[in-house]
Amino acid sequence: MNDHTDHDAIVLAGGAARRLGGADKPALPVGGRALLDRVLAACPDAGVSVVVGPARPTVRPVVQALEDPPGGGPLAALDAGLRHTTAPTVLVLSADLPFLTTGTVRALLEAATAGGAPLRDGALLRDAEGRDQPLVAAYRSAPLRRELDRLRTTHGTLTGLPLRPLLSALALVRIPDPTSSASFDCDTWEDLGTARARIREHGLVLDEWITAVKAELGIDLDVDTAALLDLARDAAHGVARPAAPLTTFLIGYAAGRQDRDVAELSRQIGALADRWAAEAAAEEAAAARAAGSGAPADDARPAE
Repeated sequence: MNDHTDHDAIVLAGGAARRLGGADKPALPVGGRALLDRVLAACPDAGVSVVVGPARPTVRPVVQALEDPPGGGPLAALDAGLRHTTAPTVLVLSADLPFLTTGTVRALLEAATAGGAPLRDGALLRDAEGRDQPLVAAYRSAPLRRELDRLRTTHGTLTGLPLRPLLSALALVRIPDPTSSASFDCDTWEDLGTARARIREHGLVLDEWITAVKAELGIDLDVDTAALLDLARDAAHGVARPAAPLTTFLIGYAAGRQDRDVAELSRQIGALADRWAAEAAAEEAAAARAAGSGAPADDARPAE
């Protein structure tokens, strides 16, 4: 098995988010967690995580970088992030991927580095429609730096250049994303609403909630959800809200391991639950306004 720890991560978190009315897209929450934090959580083994864009608070420690000039485009942002990395392989990710998983990240790293990968320069995701996703990718650092330098020499600058000339110069493996889940990005309010609805689907909601609670408490723990629910059902004679016993367990675990006050932790997770409820209420209100006015839901949605 390949060792995937020898890599860094660059998350591109700039851009004007025009289709979101200029909102700070990486900071928008899905499941109570900022999109940027969800992306960072998918690459926990990166030696260095660089976030390129305006400085924002993050749950995990990161190196902040900014392209010169700000808003100079994806190649300028990539170059700015690459200057803070030293690993032979680098993950390059956009900051608006709510369903990126550690499994997808591992698959990209494995494909980019398999057998030393002498004939390939990296691996990127390809969505269900056959579109390459260069910002859900793992690249070997040396050829990436080489081609960025070549483009800078050819054009005199990287500012304003698209990703296409860089990709065409690299030998890349395509990793299929048959459901377009890992590559799903939030470019519009409709996309954000879709992501928020998806995490509440029956087969996902408990895992999403437990992940959010663990992130909020700063703990790394494998939770046997099924076993805990069985215990809770037996103890509570069929509890109607299965998130409750799991949440209390995690609060108790965090209190014991971190020597923290249970009341304080309860207030913290209560605030997380309030954020979940506020998201659901916002989506319901936007749908109601759209239904009443006959306008698209995006037009009926206030800026967050």
